[in-house]
Amino acid sequence: MGDFRTGVRLGVDVGKARIGIARCDPLGMLATPVETVARDSSGSADVTRIVEIAHEQNALEIVVGLPLSLSGANTPSTEDAVAFAHRLATTAGRPVRLVDERLSTVTAHSAMKDTGRSQKRSRKIIDQVAAVIILQHAIDTEKTTSEPPGVQVETTPES
Repeated sequence: MGDFRTGVRLGVDVGKARIGIARCDPLGMLATPVETVARDSSGSADVTRIVEIAHEQNALEIVVGLPLSLSGANTPSTEDAVAFAHRLATTAGRPVRLVDERLSTVTAHSAMKDTGRSQKRSRKIIDQVAAVIILQHAIDTEKTTSEPPGVQVETTPES
């Protein structure tokens, strides 16, 4: 397991309407769904709830999925996730990391379909499943490389 940093982590899948939240155990053995938070485009209730969950779980860090195109280029969703991660980093009081999440939502939909759930019936939990996939990928990457996954979001002091 190398230099894996022990501690609970949160995984976050940022969507336009909903945000999926997942967590892992302190040893990073398994990521599991936590909840779906409604996106609050006009305020900060979404960030506030995620920070509450991070405190409740005593999370070491928060891993936010970075949606890139298949070629690795930025998309409008990329910019949205980066902006959200910056908002989270300035409030969370713990590190926030951006990790590549290409195909996580597609994989989540496929997994739900494989279990016999319709897309309509899966809507409320699909974001949590995507967050699980993002977090599990981050954990596996750290265990393989002995390096924290992705890129840490830098916070800038407010002036």
